[in-house]
Amino acid sequence: MPDSARQVKDYKVLVGLEIHVQLATESKMFTAAKNGFGGDPNTQVDPVVLGLPGVLPVMNKKAVEYSIKAGLALGCKIAEHCKWDRKSYYYPDLPKNYQISQYDQPLCGEGVFELEVDGEVRPIRIRRAHLEEDAGKLLHDAPGGYEIDFSIVDLNRAGTPLLEIVTEPDFSTAKEVAAFGQELQRLVQFLGISHGQMQMGHMRFEPNINVHITDADGNVHKTAITEIKNLNSFNVLEKATDYEVRRQIQTWLETGDLGRKSTYGWDADNEQTVLQREKEEAHDYRYFPDPDLMPVRVSEQWLHEIKASIGELPRQRRERYAKLGLPPESAQVIASDKSAGDYFDAIVDAGAEPKRALALIDTMREIAGNRREELADLPLTPARVAEVGLLVQEGKVQASKETGRKILESLIETDRPAETAATDLGLIQSNDTGPVDDAIDKLIADNPQPLQDYRGGKQAAFGALVGMVMRNGKGLNPKLVQQRLREKLID
Repeated sequence: MPDSARQVKDYKVLVGLEIHVQLATESKMFTAAKNGFGGDPNTQVDPVVLGLPGVLPVMNKKAVEYSIKAGLALGCKIAEHCKWDRKSYYYPDLPKNYQISQYDQPLCGEGVFELEVDGEVRPIRIRRAHLEEDAGKLLHDAPGGYEIDFSIVDLNRAGTPLLEIVTEPDFSTAKEVAAFGQELQRLVQFLGISHGQMQMGHMRFEPNINVHITDADGNVHKTAITEIKNLNSFNVLEKATDYEVRRQIQTWLETGDLGRKSTYGWDADNEQTVLQREKEEAHDYRYFPDPDLMPVRVSEQWLHEIKASIGELPRQRRERYAKLGLPPESAQVIASDKSAGDYFDAIVDAGAEPKRALALIDTMREIAGNRREELADLPLTPARVAEVGLLVQEGKVQASKETGRKILESLIETDRPAETAATDLGLIQSNDTGPVDDAIDKLIADNPQPLQDYRGGKQAAFGALVGMVMRNGKGLNPKLVQQRLREKLID
């Protein structure tokens, strides 16, 4: 039970994040062995991964470029010079008994990233982002459901390029922590540097948490920092962070103990954090420069080329799309997908209204899904799609999703001008007032009650009258029908 002498007047939560992002290079960090998820155990290995005597590592240049991209997007300062270090530890998931990492000279240094949560933007300081190799995986259950009383190791993941991003303790709520994780996922996917699939282990989160508790007398009690290891979903990240904050406060209330710097795990069954071990310090790993690898020098020209390849980032795109009048959720989705965003921009540049372009892309996504293809795989140029939007804007075809779908599907099968496709499908609307006037005159003669209702002040009756005209006439322009109907009713 809590000691009555200990009371929480207020408290401040401090959370920093360590995020491990697997980079989507074709080969591993220091060898040409294949880099990819899955495969039979221990098939994506070679002598370098296995740490056999006499082998030498060779740096993956593409992994360095991907890391610089991430650093620039996070507002980090890119080092002109950095080196590789050996981080020593003895564990079966790295056969050579050390991990090649970066200790005191990371590739990406301090930076600031602006995070938007609930409409408010707050700066999140980035301490560093360094490049290293991943370890293998220890399995405690054998494949195929076999029971074992020992652990087995799969080294397919060992040697995968891994970017470790470390923030300052600038998060004060579990919601902010999860929001940053989601934004980072969108960012690395947008940059094309990681697949960012949580279920495949492409991103792993480790929050470092402590609480400054102010008691009834105004004294501040700072709990020890605890790190929760290997969280691989945003839901769990938020739950584990929130639980650990409450655990630290409750422990102090009950015992007065502020804890020791420790590593915790997440018990998914009981939804609670559990102690794993006391935290290692840097000196425990006996870091020293790797003698087999040359330092990395980032020239101004190389850095300029990488910067130029990034272009506009997701947050900047969201802001621009919002100014175009797109709904926030739609702007979020399309800004996070670089290929879809580029396609959208090209449709708008070709003359389609932004909201019309968005509707057409949504329809194209559905068509692609039905064909089990990606949007980019559809044989439709943005200019051709814009033609469909212009047909709607000019009143030549009906402004409906079904009409747009029919024209787009026809263009996928046979490329030709959109107006030709609409004509072939019988979807071109007549702008001749003659047929419209005839249909309206017949409506007025045959339906006195709706006409009387409208003239009696029932505005809803106007929509019913328009619907009757459209049903009784084929290929009529709805805007023209509304215009001529209003004119006739006024007369």
